[in-house]
Amino acid sequence: MDKKVMAISFAILAAVFYAVNVPMSKILLEHVGPSMMSSYLYLGAGVSMGVLYFFTKGRIPEQEHLCRSDLKYTVGMVLLDIAAPILLMYGLMMTTPENVSLLNNFEIVATSLIAFTIFKEAISRELSIAIILILISGMILSYEGSEGLVFNAGSLCVIGACICWGLENNCTRAISERSSTEIVTVKGLCSGTGCFIIALATGEVVPEVMYVLATMALGVVAYGLSINLYIKAQRHIGAAKTGAYYSVAPFIGVFFALLIWGEVPGISFFIAFIIMVLATVLVIKDSLGWTWSGNRPSAQDDLDI
Repeated sequence: MDKKVMAISFAILAAVFYAVNVPMSKILLEHVGPSMMSSYLYLGAGVSMGVLYFFTKGRIPEQEHLCRSDLKYTVGMVLLDIAAPILLMYGLMMTTPENVSLLNNFEIVATSLIAFTIFKEAISRELSIAIILILISGMILSYEGSEGLVFNAGSLCVIGACICWGLENNCTRAISERSSTEIVTVKGLCSGTGCFIIALATGEVVPEVMYVLATMALGVVAYGLSINLYIKAQRHIGAAKTGAYYSVAPFIGVFFALLIWGEVPGISFFIAFIIMVLATVLVIKDSLGWTWSGNRPSAQDDLDI
């Protein structure tokens, strides 16, 4: 299979795995604190990928192991992964899972802008328009009403989480040539431990064992498998384009949330949803490399990131 096609498949599959995170986390947050929740999600990912790494370590080429030159990106990745999920869990506590799922698309904006300004990845006209549309959609979802011009704090927390993850995605992109299993193991165990320390420091209590296991199991899928595949995709198509394909996650998350909660959201949600759909079409169109005339670029252009 062509490396680009495989990378696209990995990115979409990563999105599907992550999509279950928001609606399931909303349920578990009734029994687990936000920082503690973040901790067990990452520990579930770290432990599961650590077991996989233990059994496959001998088959990983020497050049794919993390080394000293990767330290700054690894530390940045871990610290941002501590902040982002905690912000997301607080956001989930203060707003609807449908809004959170859709607002997660703001991660594309953050990832793309950081990739362009710092890591010099190209941003086309289509991607620029899509970024503007995603920003408009996020503003609609964040706005809570005309009375007092108050903004929804939960939505703003989610946007903050997306900015952290945008930075983290680019840190991870910088070391994506290393073993994805090793990266997720380090990310999961270190970020999970950091979140656990914060949870204890802020007075959160350790939940019952059944909720710990349930949260870690969710972390295996939504964080462990998803991040592993995301890193593999980044290796071949870059941070911005991987984020483009990953943009299907919020829509799958909305479907899961509506299926579980059964509540029809308000008109502002559907307006934002339509705008986000248009933005996603542009992002995916750009990442596929199609021109407005429908002509497909050469294979060399396809691989250019």
